Amino acid sequence: MRLLAAGIALALFAGHAWSAETLRYVALVDGGKKAGHHVVTRGDDGVVRTDFVFKDNGRGPELKEEFQLAADGTYTRYTVSGTSTFGAKVNESFSRDGDRATWKSTADSGSKSVSGTGLYSPLGGTPEGISVAIAALSKRTDGKLPLIPGGTLTMRELARETVRSASGQQRDVRLLAVTGQGLTPGFGWFTTDAEPRLFAFIYPGYLQLVQEGWEGSAKALEERQKAAEGELLVAMQQRLGKPLPGATLIRNVRVFDSEAAKLGEPSDVLIRDGKIVSVVATSATAPKADRTIDGNGRVLLPGLFDMHGHVGRWDGGLNLAAGVTTVRDMGNDNATLQQLIAQEKAGTLMSPRVVPAGFIEGESPMSARNGFVIKDLDGAKKAVDWYAANGYPQVKIYNSFPKAILRDTAAYAHSRGLRVSGHVPAFMRARDVAEQGYDEINHVNQLLLNFFVTDTTDTRTLERFYLPANRTADLDLDGKEVQDFIAMLAARKIAIDPTLATFEFIHQRDGEMSPIVAAVAEHLPPDVTRSRLAAEMNIPDDATASKYDRSFAKMVDFVGRMYRAGVPLLAGTDEMPGFTLHRELELYTQAGLTPVQALQVATFNAAKHARATDRGRVAPGMLADLVLVDGDPTQDITKLRNAALVIKGDRAYVPAQIHETLGIRPFAPGVTLLRRHHH
Repeated sequence: MRLLAAGIALALFAGHAWSAETLRYVALVDGGKKAGHHVVTRGDDGVVRTDFVFKDNGRGPELKEEFQLAADGTYTRYTVSGTSTFGAKVNESFSRDGDRATWKSTADSGSKSVSGTGLYSPLGGTPEGISVAIAALSKRTDGKLPLIPGGTLTMRELARETVRSASGQQRDVRLLAVTGQGLTPGFGWFTTDAEPRLFAFIYPGYLQLVQEGWEGSAKALEERQKAAEGELLVAMQQRLGKPLPGATLIRNVRVFDSEAAKLGEPSDVLIRDGKIVSVVATSATAPKADRTIDGNGRVLLPGLFDMHGHVGRWDGGLNLAAGVTTVRDMGNDNATLQQLIAQEKAGTLMSPRVVPAGFIEGESPMSARNGFVIKDLDGAKKAVDWYAANGYPQVKIYNSFPKAILRDTAAYAHSRGLRVSGHVPAFMRARDVAEQGYDEINHVNQLLLNFFVTDTTDTRTLERFYLPANRTADLDLDGKEVQDFIAMLAARKIAIDPTLATFEFIHQRDGEMSPIVAAVAEHLPPDVTRSRLAAEMNIPDDATASKYDRSFAKMVDFVGRMYRAGVPLLAGTDEMPGFTLHRELELYTQAGLTPVQALQVATFNAAKHARATDRGRVAPGMLADLVLVDGDPTQDITKLRNAALVIKGDRAYVPAQIHETLGIRPFAPGVTLLRRHHH
């Protein structure tokens, strides 16, 4: 569900002033395909008007802004209206009169007294907000820009480049890293004028938003940005990842047996050079080691798997702090992902291990452009061959894949030893793909559409969200059609990756906190929680809201029924890393799984389906991917948030330290690593 590039989706920054003119930007995805525009016009009346449209994968925002700026470069009045990525209404306004600042959006409203400079931070703004923020920040002598409702922006320059336009013009641009909003820095390329403005916003491997006429410079800027981000990430790994050379003894822990789904008696676990050597009952005579970790009766789990990520290089901190040591990537830019995997293996990137799924899409006006986009069986086979040659254990088929060649493509992937997973292509049903060779289906909505689509329903549009939201409430889960479908999935052992936590957006209303962050909101920066108050679906009235609530409750029930019938369940997120997986497992317990069953799904079962059987258990010979937890998640799944130490192979991470770095209040104190004294 990758929302529009993180920086834009959260309106990371905020507007800007120059002489009367119009500035045009082009949005490019997947190596140059135009996916939208951004036009900024400043009138002689001092009013700036913007028009932003971005469409990728059958969805995206359409927004219009209007604002005026004060002498210090901050908004005196601001409005934005339109629709968000999934069709929710956007309607937001801000005004400042003297020291009184007042704002109202579909999700929140408020006012506060502000003396001096304060920049309003829109919930649903356009990329123009980035320009305004940087221009206002560059006027500040202290290098800090206070934000309204709260927070402070700072920036630092990472690089400078000289670029040339199609018409031969030349200019210098600089790459800035902006911190103080979100959980990771935001990056943008800006002009070097006294009053800088946005030149390009690049989300590597996905989106390039660049001034019109300068599109040719985007590729070089993306490479330079990746290198600059890389340097920051290497430094973060060196600071937070603690090497564990030689032997480490973890004393007095209760080990979760993920194969039997039960908690064991107090044990001592010895690891050496990234692997588990022994697991023995705790006794007075402990094996010798270079360092000792006092487990103090805590629970030790195998590292968790997130079976549905779209990994980016900044995800590592949130994942590792949550105990996630392996992520299955379910669709990415191939070159970007190969680079990330190489950096993770080399130990230079703070990241979980990555299991890649090869993305294959069919050609259409609504194609997602990741991986390979194919037209025929020959193209599909070539894609499968590339993924097989590059060590991918599976492929993921997407919405526009041609249904006529599905059966043959699945058979060919199987002949090359690859698993087959995916969305249900348009004009097919989940039952069809199960019968034609899928080993796994992604997302609960893709399953439920089985009961709602006709032969003419185009599920590449927002219908794939609105149909299940509208109709699941009245679906008879005890009826023959549903029961037969579940029995068929169970008989064929077709795995289900439901991403339930992500689909809570179908019933979240404006002003309600997203359930993904609701339980942890007190720990998160206020701008992050505020950004999670906005609805994503268009829910016009209470009757619709009630229906969508019932639909989501049935989705949870449906997943529980599948699990009890013997359908393999995989826990994935497709959303904010880390916290979403904890919420996903919590929803499984609401669906009727016990906490130990939910933990087994995210460890032993995941390892089996990801073909990563060198991990997922705490046993001799396995990789030392381990999570030490305060409290007992086998009794209360929410205790999973209290990870005190995470070990990934030959490195240890203290979640509290990672969280502090990301601006999150820690959940559990860190664990000390004691060195053995040599005499």
